Formats: sequence, C-alpha cells, structure tokens
Amino acid sequence: MMADSIAGRLEQYTIKRPQEVLIVKAEIEGEPDEIAIFKGFSSSLVRSTAFDPDVPVLPVGAKIVSIDRVNSPYNPDSPRYIEQGLSWETMQSLLLEVGV
Repeated sequence: MMADSIAGRLEQYTIKRPQEVLIVKAEIEGEPDEIAIFKGFSSSLVRSTAFDPDVPVLPVGAKIVSIDRVNSPYNPDSPRYIEQGLSWETMQSLLLEVGV
C-alpha cells in the first residue's frame, strides 16, 4: 500500500501516536463502514477484514465521513474520546503536526 494514501497516512499517524486509536467512519462503494486504526494497523468494525495485508481496508475511492480520536486501549462499550467527528481536512492538519 502506498504510504501517501489516506489509510497509509492515518496508519503512520497511529505509529507516531500509539496512545491513540482512530475510528474512521467512511463510505466504501456506497456502503457505510467503520474502521479502527491503531499502531499502524487498520481493521473494519463492520465487515470482515481481508487476510491479505496488501488489500486496503480503506480503499483509495473511499469517502471519509468523520474521524474520532480515542484514547488507547479502545473499549467500544465506553470509548474515551479525545476529539469526535473530525473532518478529513481537520485531520490533515494533525497529520502534518506529526509529519505524515
């Protein structure tokens, strides 16, 4: 996967900020999906994640709906939010802060 893809940049961000989990709400081929990204790995919370690591969980054509920053460890029953509902534009400035 190319490191400059959206998913690649978000994964790099979580490597640099391992205390954070990103919950990405996205639309993939018209279907809603929710993806958790933590320490450089992405996995869908909605659909099964491909076993092949080269198959992106967040494909290039995906539309980012919103991104939540959550403290690690992530507990889906009581997530500890840092920030909720970030737009992709807002997230990009955080990515630049950590240099990805």
